[in-house]
Amino acid sequence: MQITVSQEQGNVAVLQLAGQLDGQSYQSLIMKAQEVVGGGAKNIILDMSELTYISSAGLVSLHAIATILRGEKTPDLEQGWSAFRSIGRSREGGVQKNIKLLNPRPEVVSVLDMVGFSEFFEIFSDRQKAIESF
Repeated sequence: MQITVSQEQGNVAVLQLAGQLDGQSYQSLIMKAQEVVGGGAKNIILDMSELTYISSAGLVSLHAIATILRGEKTPDLEQGWSAFRSIGRSREGGVQKNIKLLNPRPEVVSVLDMVGFSEFFEIFSDRQKAIESF
């Protein structure tokens, strides 16, 4: 998977994802998010227009980024399924305020819907509206 970062107005970082977000790439996405947050970003937009696939590991990365942006400790990714199960506990916090998803493809939306992430993350089709939503 390729990740391209751009800074937008204020403290918004847009991470353009291309390829597959899976067990081979999810840690790279988490590290990139930590890097942009460490550089001052308070909000992240994940542009998924070129993301062709997301696995359960990819879902864990979305959850991990949300926890980073909330200032919480990320789940221990080495613990496998326990990290995935911690997603359910985080859903109780409602829609995430500091991370938005942009233009996910239908096959990605299908996975997000299946696990309930469509209710957990705001999804936008317009980049500027996503930026202005923070």
